[in-house]
Amino acid sequence: MTDKPAPLLIKRYASRRLYNTETSDYVTLEDISGFIRDGREVQIVDLKTGDDLTRQYLLQIIAEHESRGENVLPVDVLNDLVRSYMGGDASVVPQFLQASFEMLRDGQSKVMENVTALNPMAKMPGFELMQAQQEAFMKAMTGGLTPGWTGGADKDEAPQEEAEDLATIKKQLAELQAKLSKMS
Repeated sequence: MTDKPAPLLIKRYASRRLYNTETSDYVTLEDISGFIRDGREVQIVDLKTGDDLTRQYLLQIIAEHESRGENVLPVDVLNDLVRSYMGGDASVVPQFLQASFEMLRDGQSKVMENVTALNPMAKMPGFELMQAQQEAFMKAMTGGLTPGWTGGADKDEAPQEEAEDLATIKKQLAELQAKLSKMS
């Protein structure tokens, strides 16, 4: 079992300004969103009361992205979330969402491991930089989600789809390498 690093501590002052205790400077919601996109966990606490405000601020970040027209969640999912909060009974939705996102993160890391392990270009000079750029591109384009994830595919179909996704990634990587070769 691996230890998770301590989250980045952000303190909210009475003036509602947010203070990054790691870098000793003030940050915005957009900065916090960037920390999270970069893989950091954050914890936001009220300086005076010590209350954990993380959930409130994370929801505010999502709401701001939605208000700018960036569709973070489909309307059906938002409706289901509202229903789960308003249902009164203990909902399994939070546990289901957490398990689903854990599966997505695991799947994405396995796809990237397979790309590296199965690619003969891995020994080529500059490949690691190109791979890092590709990973960043994939993360930006998919919002950190695994490409081709079907959400409800049968277990028998998953290996075939995974292989198809890997083949697509290999093809795109080969095309990118060809373009890079032409440029040099």
